[in-house]
Amino acid sequence: MTSITVAFAGTPEFAQEALRAILAAGFTVPLVLTQPDRPAGRGMKLQASAVKQLAQEHGIALAQPHSLRLDGKYPDEAAAARDALLAAQPDIMVVAAYGLILPQWVLDLPRLGCLNIHGSLLPRWRGAAPIHRAIESGDAQTGITIMQMDAGLDTGDMLLIESDTIGPDDTTAVLHDRLASLGGRLIVDALALAAKGQLQRTPQSSEGVTYAHKIDKAEAAIDWTQPAGQIARRVRAFDPFPGTTFKLNQDTIKVWAASEVPGQGAPGQIIHAEGDTLVVACGDQALALHSLQKPGGKRISAREFLQSSPFPAALT
Repeated sequence: MTSITVAFAGTPEFAQEALRAILAAGFTVPLVLTQPDRPAGRGMKLQASAVKQLAQEHGIALAQPHSLRLDGKYPDEAAAARDALLAAQPDIMVVAAYGLILPQWVLDLPRLGCLNIHGSLLPRWRGAAPIHRAIESGDAQTGITIMQMDAGLDTGDMLLIESDTIGPDDTTAVLHDRLASLGGRLIVDALALAAKGQLQRTPQSSEGVTYAHKIDKAEAAIDWTQPAGQIARRVRAFDPFPGTTFKLNQDTIKVWAASEVPGQGAPGQIIHAEGDTLVVACGDQALALHSLQKPGGKRISAREFLQSSPFPAALT
């Protein structure tokens, strides 16, 4: 058991994996901050975040403010969170996919500051969707950076960094799980070093900075004038959310697996639609669609899809 006290702020499964690793390593976690419960599922019932569920399993005190800005829209919630943090007296705070901006008072409150688990090799892919954008852009590698947080957007000094290869078939779902596990291991290493006063800070390079903008549902629609390889990467990047789509008659069809293949034709033209093969011409080469989903249905193979859905000569 180490003597360092850790406050934790995070919300989804990526953050849950980190909190689980911190607890398993024996660190004392007196307080967890997570997003307010949100409606989810078909019934749109309020659902606790993955981090909240784990914190409750371990009997850890929770704060769920809508904002941490004392001068913002929810000053009472922010003040209550501040009181909870002051009472917890953490030596350090770990932040992972929390979803709220930390004002300066939060960054200054723990004596060792705030550490962030970021899913990229900084300074590449600062921002909200680093895993998606790395796959979409065809990066060969990504990884985890443990960063000392400052007031900027993922601009703080790097503390630990480890890379991971992006495989040719990796989706965001698959890569997310690998990076979540890696993040949990690295943050435990960082906290062990922090407890000994041995963390080494390295400023980020001013070169190679890119921004991973939040995924917009409007990006889901396939543009057949783009190169097939680019569309195939986006299919992988947008799995599980929001998926890539095209229109078939009046239905919006989701594509969950696709690959670039040789082929020529007007963008959107159906080159082949028989047996196991559904191939669409693109701006450069063609795209073979392997897994699709109709509205209200489940993911099915191209063969199953073609058996039930006659295709026009071209898609839009």
